[in-house]
Amino acid sequence: MMSPRIFVILACLAVLPRTALAGPPYISDDPEPTDYEHFEIYAFSGGSVSRDGDSSAAGIDFNYGATPDIQLTAVLPVAFEDFPNGGTQSGVGNIELAVKYRFLHQSESGWDIAVFPRLLLPSASSNAGEQHASFLLPFWLEKDWGKWSTFGGGGCVLNNGGDSQDFCLAGWALTRQVLPNFQLGAELVHQTADTKGGRASTALGAGLKYDITGNYHVLAYAGPGLQNAAETGRYNWYASILFTF
Repeated sequence: MMSPRIFVILACLAVLPRTALAGPPYISDDPEPTDYEHFEIYAFSGGSVSRDGDSSAAGIDFNYGATPDIQLTAVLPVAFEDFPNGGTQSGVGNIELAVKYRFLHQSESGWDIAVFPRLLLPSASSNAGEQHASFLLPFWLEKDWGKWSTFGGGGCVLNNGGDSQDFCLAGWALTRQVLPNFQLGAELVHQTADTKGGRASTALGAGLKYDITGNYHVLAYAGPGLQNAAETGRYNWYASILFTF
């Protein structure tokens, strides 16, 4: 099941920091692929707190710029579930494989636009993750001007298996480069119910990115749930170290 806590874990820079940077740590993604023949590797941890317990994950989000407009992505997570009664489960989560293709550029149309399909494989562990595959097909848009950047979009997920059901999500973010190496931003995200008898969710979040050097970066994100928060997530959080080369 791809719930809001999974998208917090989703998972761009080149060798040097850019004025406009989207994607992680935000739930909304961006259309900019990893720079051609460069790598972006996130060592991340993130999660969500709800009435039914805490859910979190940690792992590696690996990205490679295969062409100037195509990014290859693989996410390798370990998932953790903490239950209200004190029980805990952990194991290998749902591995993600994705390809981002940017088919429009701001220089041509005023917006960067990309499609970023993601396949989530069945979990290899019976203690964590979902035992069925799911597929996300989103479109992401971005526009930059000066020190500001706005990006977002959304899509729907084929998520049939067990109590899960297909659902859709949408989000939008606004960021500002406050200092040459420091960026702040905020976003609003909405998702329809992803389980039979489940509830829709809406959440607000704030993120930051700090460039330690041209190759090492710190990202963080946190925000409260606004709609059905007790069931879907009272708050979400994310932190990562980004290595670019």
